[in-house]
Amino acid sequence: MSQRVDVVIVTYNSARTIGPLLDSLPAAAGVLPWRTVVVDNASVDDTCAVVADRADAQLVRAPNDGYAAGLNRGVAAAGGSGPVLMLNPDCVLEPGCLELLVRAQEETGAGVVVPQVQGQDGVTARSLRREPSLPRSIGLGESRWPVLSEVVTDDAAYAGRHPVDWATGAVMLVSRDCYDVVGGLDESFFMYSEETDLCLRARDHGLLTYVEPRALAMHIGAASGQSPELYAMQAVNRVRLYRRRHGAAASLLFLLLAVVRETGRSLGGDAEARRAAEALVRRSRRPAQLPWTGSILRRSRPRGRPVPT
Repeated sequence: MSQRVDVVIVTYNSARTIGPLLDSLPAAAGVLPWRTVVVDNASVDDTCAVVADRADAQLVRAPNDGYAAGLNRGVAAAGGSGPVLMLNPDCVLEPGCLELLVRAQEETGAGVVVPQVQGQDGVTARSLRREPSLPRSIGLGESRWPVLSEVVTDDAAYAGRHPVDWATGAVMLVSRDCYDVVGGLDESFFMYSEETDLCLRARDHGLLTYVEPRALAMHIGAASGQSPELYAMQAVNRVRLYRRRHGAAASLLFLLLAVVRETGRSLGGDAEARRAAEALVRRSRRPAQLPWTGSILRRSRPRGRPVPT
């Protein structure tokens, strides 16, 4: 029998969605043993009360140090030695989903396995991604030309099991070897880019990310809200991630392209783009939640949590 799966969910004002997700886990796991830890990042709604009323999840109350920090806390609290299923709280897993993810990980030796993600309407979400690059940074994110598109739009890519550069992090099964070798998720990102960083650093160690389309999950998306601050955080983290993996000159060009892209959109009245442009060019205008205070173009090291022994 496979090792126990540690299911880790990070919540923030997720009272409406956490119940259906927890309800979906038994059928998703099938015969697999699993344990669920819910790390609540200082919700101000009834999330903690909803989880505390249930017998099928351990609640960990935490300050809001970010999504990556919450996941690391949950892994430590679970205390297992098997794979980790990392979940957004606004997901519902289809029956057999977790079994299929674990089987794919065992058969491929993958570091990360993701399912086929669908929206509430049942349409497959474009959740697969290519590694960030200069041509892919100019704003044609969903172009059908791979050299220009970070988003994988080809229908065939969502039809069969295969390796990908990275995938959006709503549902990710991470092998214990992978989690240990990368030292957990990088908490300096707070939110956004932590899943990209995880997949790319895992690949550096020969641990690939695979998609298993037979495993299905529904993702509501944006259940915790979207705002100019969150979009600005996403923009800053993309530059920081690129700098971590590339030289200073290429990273400066990546930053300049990002500023041009967001400034152009802001001229059309886009408030999120205007906030992102400010955060990219002025350190004092970065989102307050970001723990990274250095130059956006200074190469940083991953900042995770020590893995318990």
